[in-house]
Amino acid sequence: MKAINLLRGARKAAVLGALAFCLAAAGAARAADCNADVGGLTKKRQDIIDSLNNLAKGSKNHQLDPVQACPKLKALVGVEHELAAYLVKNKDWCNIPEDAVANITASAEKSNSVAGQACKIAAQMKKAQDQQATGGGLPQGQKLPTGPL
Repeated sequence: MKAINLLRGARKAAVLGALAFCLAAAGAARAADCNADVGGLTKKRQDIIDSLNNLAKGSKNHQLDPVQACPKLKALVGVEHELAAYLVKNKDWCNIPEDAVANITASAEKSNSVAGQACKIAAQMKKAQDQQATGGGLPQGQKLPTGPL
């Protein structure tokens, strides 16, 4: 799945670079508060991304397993939405540029899309496994015809 590459590259660098720049420019007291809050949310986000990367590395073809990735991607979306909400709410206090807010909002939307796709595939896989477990999709108790057809 190309989700790993999407979650790593430009998004991460753009958001973190913009946040570091704007927080460094803020006043000492504001910067300390903002750095602590944004740092905590960013660490949560990065831990989830690292977990997703480890899942991909552990697979045969370096792609994410949708069943394992779905809950982690949902958690990533939650953290990104929380970070975006914090940035919007504290934009003036923390001197956060519009670009940083736009970048994390776009990142959250992209992650939400990837999570939706992965969770949809995971649900289909689960349904197929359940059907196989109950006899290949035949209603329980129904037997195949016997004798000459």
